[in-house]
Amino acid sequence: MSKSLHRGAFPATRMRRLRANDFSRRLMRENQLTVNDLIYPMFVCEGSNERQAVGSMPGIERLSIDLLVAEAKQLTALGIPAIALFPVVGADKKSLFAEEAYNPDGLAQRAIKAIKDAAPELGIITDVALDPYTTHGQDGIIDASGYVLNDRTVETLCKQAEAQANAGADIVAPSDMMDGRIGAIRHTLESNGHINTCILSYAAKYASAYYGPFRDAVGSAGNLGSGNKYNYQMDPANSDEALHECALDLAEGADMIMVKPGMPYLDIIRRVKDELAVPTYAYQVSGEYAMHCAAFQNGWLDKNAVMAESLLAFKRAGADGILTYFAKDMALLLNN
Repeated sequence: MSKSLHRGAFPATRMRRLRANDFSRRLMRENQLTVNDLIYPMFVCEGSNERQAVGSMPGIERLSIDLLVAEAKQLTALGIPAIALFPVVGADKKSLFAEEAYNPDGLAQRAIKAIKDAAPELGIITDVALDPYTTHGQDGIIDASGYVLNDRTVETLCKQAEAQANAGADIVAPSDMMDGRIGAIRHTLESNGHINTCILSYAAKYASAYYGPFRDAVGSAGNLGSGNKYNYQMDPANSDEALHECALDLAEGADMIMVKPGMPYLDIIRRVKDELAVPTYAYQVSGEYAMHCAAFQNGWLDKNAVMAESLLAFKRAGADGILTYFAKDMALLLNN
């Protein structure tokens, strides 16, 4: 036999053969995106029948609890397994010590209860962080110089996580990047009987420029002003550090870990999944969503095709689930 016909040599091996037909492309497809992979971030505000557009995030709105409940029922019908809930807290509820974060009658806690009553099968993931509740927009309690105090902040985060679990949250998701907060929150949950409340840790959360539209949505951008979060969120230049952060959080009791942002950090998702082999989630953040929408609105990119391709990239990188503002649109597309 000619050497040219050995396996691996052209023309014995023609990589295009299996791409020639739809059935064979489907059979050899390595990754698949389904509705089960989608988590929908949602913003809740005070009021009744209140619907507020987020200018920097086309198609995304802040909803009062009554409208949020109606939307939750629609998401359940689409098969979306979970939502991530973010409260929009009024200026009168913000303070230096973020006491509203653990108010049992606070906006987030009331929203959790209402959704659980109306759509009990829908998973609710809550944000454990203080930036919506602080007058300065930082994720924790600060000292006189503006530095975020780690251990003092963790005390408040534990109260916040307990309040959310008491209200019915299925998964609490600390996004603050304080050291030791996973172990402290796990101890708090266990001590108060919430043994099946999961912790999804934002373990590798980078100090990214892609968060701007989100801060607009929750109303913390103005409070943060020209400040930054460099002394607790991760340096975008670092990769090994992300593995260290994830391993520490898992050891402290995290059930799942998150990489945030998403597409600029696909390499981090891949490393985390390969090296730690644990449930790994990604957040296609507000800035990613906004820049895609800008291209769609200008007719530069095809929405459905690019939306699907961008989300499939997370699956290929190793993500088990994706927080994305495209969740509802993608579910509609997948269900058709």
